[in-house]
Amino acid sequence: MINGIYYAIDAHCHIYPDRIAERAIAGTDVFYGTHALCNGKVSDLLERAGKAGIDHAIVQSVATAPKQVQSINNFIAEAVKESDGRLTGLGTLHPDSEDQVGDVKHLLELGLKGVKLHPDIQKFKIDDYRMLKIFDLCEEAGIPILMHAGDDRYDFSNPNRMKPILEIYKNLTVVGAHFGGWTVWDEAVRELSAFPNFFVDCSSSFPFISAEKVKELICGYGADKVLFGTDYPMWEPQTEIDALLSLGLSREEYQMIFSENAKRVFSL
Repeated sequence: MINGIYYAIDAHCHIYPDRIAERAIAGTDVFYGTHALCNGKVSDLLERAGKAGIDHAIVQSVATAPKQVQSINNFIAEAVKESDGRLTGLGTLHPDSEDQVGDVKHLLELGLKGVKLHPDIQKFKIDDYRMLKIFDLCEEAGIPILMHAGDDRYDFSNPNRMKPILEIYKNLTVVGAHFGGWTVWDEAVRELSAFPNFFVDCSSSFPFISAEKVKELICGYGADKVLFGTDYPMWEPQTEIDALLSLGLSREEYQMIFSENAKRVFSL
């Protein structure tokens, strides 16, 4: 519990097998020019989350090649199974897989509660024709997609790519990470906030924008559409909690952001 008041769900956490965690994090650090503050191992996540008062975490990883999809999903499912109820898992998919139907069936059989995609790292545009089958399958199965969103260095996941998908797939729930558009926050809230099937998380935003801008984004989307997320292992969970609490939101708004919205989106 946060301050003994708020049940807390961290809706955006990356985990890796112990043997490759250091290498995986190094790749992300190079991609973003950052330095991860945590080590990406399940044991480290559970320890840090517990100390910070986070009750539950939604964990994921990203396949950079089709052959990785099912092995990553098996790893996530096993981590969830061994977590004593503290973790919920999202599966990964890849647009170049030859068996999208089989991949979705497999992750559902594993009990995973949604899909994580990272267009910039997986190198696909959100509205690429290769993605349409994935969106069809996820919409049909009723499973949400947590998607990295935004980066002014590229044109994979910015609002111009997200908007047409939200217009077409009206029954597909999408969570746009990083307030819907990392480094393109203003454009994202302007173009995407009106879609009822679009939610956002607050991960990897506090270190880059002011508290005033964060409050403006929460107001723009509505507190009922914002999920708390740390982007573990990039940032220290306690620091992210402190940044959110410093905004002085209402108790009702904090309850929605810390847990109620995630429960609703991921059917927890």
